[in-house]
Amino acid sequence: MVVSEANPRAASAGPDGPPAIHVHNVSKTFRLPHLRYHTLKERVIHPRRFRGYDELRAVQNVSFDVQPGEFFGIVGRNGSGKSTLLKCLAGIYRVDQDDSTELDIEGRLSPFIELGVGFNPDLTARDNVIINAIMLGLSQKEARARFDDVIAFAGLEEFIDLKLKNYSSGMYVRLAFSVAIQVDADVVLIDEVLAVGDSAFQQKCYDEFLRLKAEGKTIVFVTHDMNAVERFCDRAMLLERGEMVALGDPDRVARQYRELNFGRSVKGLSEENRAGDRGAEILDAWVEDRAGDRITASGQGERISLCFEVAFNEDIENPVFGYRIRNEWRQIALAGRSDWSHGSSGKFLTGTRVVVKLRMDNLLARGNYTYTPMLLRAGLGDNALDIREDYTGLIVHSSMVTGGQVDLPYDLEITPAP
Repeated sequence: MVVSEANPRAASAGPDGPPAIHVHNVSKTFRLPHLRYHTLKERVIHPRRFRGYDELRAVQNVSFDVQPGEFFGIVGRNGSGKSTLLKCLAGIYRVDQDDSTELDIEGRLSPFIELGVGFNPDLTARDNVIINAIMLGLSQKEARARFDDVIAFAGLEEFIDLKLKNYSSGMYVRLAFSVAIQVDADVVLIDEVLAVGDSAFQQKCYDEFLRLKAEGKTIVFVTHDMNAVERFCDRAMLLERGEMVALGDPDRVARQYRELNFGRSVKGLSEENRAGDRGAEILDAWVEDRAGDRITASGQGERISLCFEVAFNEDIENPVFGYRIRNEWRQIALAGRSDWSHGSSGKFLTGTRVVVKLRMDNLLARGNYTYTPMLLRAGLGDNALDIREDYTGLIVHSSMVTGGQVDLPYDLEITPAP
């Protein structure tokens, strides 16, 4: 099932006209042989040995367009086909041939996929920058003119005469990315280039993304970082086992990615774990920070709100608004109900729609959690109006690990023993 949504960010990404990237019914299948010959002698001795193979369908019938100047995200779990699709776009892999298959890219293409390909570990950074820049299409004069900018961006001024084999992995990627961004391209393909590097360098990369976007470059960005998707992308696509299961607004796609990682189906709400007679129903649920912005990650100790939107399909008096927070092992870390803490909630007439916000300090320990909004009829809680199990997720980050599910604040007192 493909989810497409109107998105004002995408509408403003580029002018009407032919897309910068056109993909229609693209698939990529790998053949994995059961038996491989390792030497010529084995092939000569056993020429008729059966050599069957398995087929791995890494990408299956994917179709989408990217408009000029659009920042387009591709997300998915490990093994979902993201990098394979990007290599198909870059021309590294040949796609499966089909009468309906179309793959067109308008303009000059620059893939940031295998950063550092062509680097010679026995040469210094100075030599590698010049050689690699020329390989990427710059003239020797342009490569030398941009050398200082490359080194300054990478922050490697003290190591320009050091051989690359003595570089750390982070230094290596920083240098490779710094060279790659010097190429003047219309379409840029980026594959997880921020996986290595400290926070300062990552911020430089973010700033570079903003510069490329401001210049009207068309960017396809493969990543596991949902915050980056929500921050930069005009639209996004979610892949699962090679198939496209969502396409549209990046916030929505990012949420579906997190829900998929938490184990919730992304094939449709009809398949979710949901209970209740729907006298009133929960339309949406999310977590907000102190400023009222929707979030999927929170620092321990920050003020958050558990929110959900409710539509009443009949007159209901004193409904109970509640929540459950579960950890990665499906244990309930937190739970609450409005009737326990605030008593009666009032009377709501048919057709009324409200947004409920349960505000609290985030005392959860570091980890991944799911949020279940609950709507109950007044009473013991065994008469549900609507319960949407594990509707969305929350990642809690903290510098300390105590081993508990929550970290409660406390006062410490030490006195001499009697």
